[in-house]
Amino acid sequence: MATRDDVLQELGLTPVWRKRTPVLPPLPVRPAAANAVAGEAASAASAGIVDEPSTSHAADDDRAARIARLEWADFAADVDACTACGLARTRNRSVPGVGDRHADWMFIGEAPGADEDARGEPFVGQAGRLLDSMLAALGIARGSHVYIANVLKCRPPNNRSPEPAEAEACRPYLDRQISLIAPRLVVALGRSAATALLGVDATIASLRGRVHRYRSVPLIVTYHPAYLLRNLPDKAKAWEDLILARRILRDSGQAADATGAPATDPSE
Repeated sequence: MATRDDVLQELGLTPVWRKRTPVLPPLPVRPAAANAVAGEAASAASAGIVDEPSTSHAADDDRAARIARLEWADFAADVDACTACGLARTRNRSVPGVGDRHADWMFIGEAPGADEDARGEPFVGQAGRLLDSMLAALGIARGSHVYIANVLKCRPPNNRSPEPAEAEACRPYLDRQISLIAPRLVVALGRSAATALLGVDATIASLRGRVHRYRSVPLIVTYHPAYLLRNLPDKAKAWEDLILARRILRDSGQAADATGAPATDPSE
């Protein structure tokens, strides 16, 4: 006579007594899967495919803290040695900035162009000559009462607009310059410089004619000299911006028309 076990085996039901063993242990599987994921992440990181976020953020913080301690004696060399973004591989020369290190005025543009990349000095082409005329109209001059810099210290290939990561990589240098100079006023030249400094996406028209602040310093927005070379009628608007900037300095009683020279319209 067939036993109960024989009947169950014939019907294929004998595994029912062992089903619970494989069903219960999802717990041992999870550590194995986690280890596999961790192993893949570690392999990818070692191959340079991904960055460890905490390590990257710590390195950025350390770099920013080091730059914040720089003095003028080491500033230009540190900029020249910077490899924080890919522009270090495509530039000819870095362009830290130029001018009076105790200036009341600080003019900040977008990035170096071809002429600046070749000479290592900001605003040295046609746009630079127009900027010098604008400064002269205010009674100041390059190297006296004014410091000139850019958001980026290296030229982007083909003069393209700066990428956000590039601007952020350069920001500690710009912030250190502002701390060292302690300008009474910042003039942002062009939309790209203005939006990078103010952290907004806006038009020049909406930013002109009023006082902003960057790191507690009053900031005025005006057109970039290169733009003015292509759009001569807007030179009158740029002059209005500079008059506003000068009035802010005078009203605050901090610094004004340093030489006392009469102002003239740069469009003349």
